[in-house]
This record gives sequence, C-alpha cells and structure tokens, in this order.
Amino acid sequence: MNPELFYLPQGGPIPNNPQPARLFRAALKGQTPTQIEAHLAERGWTNSWRNGVYPFHHYHSTAHEVLVIVRGQARLTLGGEGGEQVQVGEGDVLVLPAGTGHKNDGSSPDLLVVGAYAGGREWDLCRPEETDVAAARERIARVPGWGEEPV
Repeated sequence: MNPELFYLPQGGPIPNNPQPARLFRAALKGQTPTQIEAHLAERGWTNSWRNGVYPFHHYHSTAHEVLVIVRGQARLTLGGEGGEQVQVGEGDVLVLPAGTGHKNDGSSPDLLVVGAYAGGREWDLCRPEETDVAAARERIARVPGWGEEPV
C-alpha cells in the first residue's frame, strides 16, 4: 500500500522533519481499538493511547507518532500555521516523524483516535509558542528511526 506523502517546511517555529508525514488511507478500517493496538505493537509501535487530536499546533520532539482514526473524521493541519490540510476518516493511518506539527481543525463528535510511538518511546508535548525550537531540533536529531511502517 502506497501512502500519500507530505513534505513539510523546516526552519520555522515548528521544526517538522526531513522525512515526510505518511497517510495510508483506510488501511485499518473496520478494526476495533484493541485490534489496532495489537497490530501496531506487532510492528513496534507501542505506548498507545485512545483519545482525539489536540486543537492547537503541537509536535513531539522525542518520538515518532502514529495516529489511527478508529471512527469519525477530522480535518488536520500538518506542519504548523498555514500548513498542509488533510481530511482523515475511519481506518486512516497517519505517521508523523518526530517534530512534525499537527493540529485538529475540526472533527466529528464521535472521533476516536488510537495513537502510539515507534519503539514505545516516551513523548513530549511541544507548542511553538512555549518551546525552544533549537533545543527541540537537537532532541529530534537523536530520535532513532522506526523499524517497520505501522501498516
């Protein structure tokens, strides 16, 4: 399955990553949250959670993140203010390399997301207006790659 790729600008208040964000459409459609968590864990994506996506621009400087839309739909902005807008729905799998900005710009009331991190790494929450971007770039550079794609 070939993903959609999103190459996001670097050098601004949100670092983004030279690696593109990847969107696999409907890759895990029809799966329960428990099935999705097991599927991700088999591929090395652990430390999972269930919720939504924050409605403010943020990124993680210590981990690569995967978001799986279990139900509902959302319009996400990738890369920071004025960034790439993407509509996601049930079964979509979005891989966000460390440093990739993301924000929920509107979602259905039933939105449920399963998130996890490559290698089960601990994640941080970086907001552009509160984070030293130079220090964040240094942390991002130390994040190891992931072994397997989550799908």
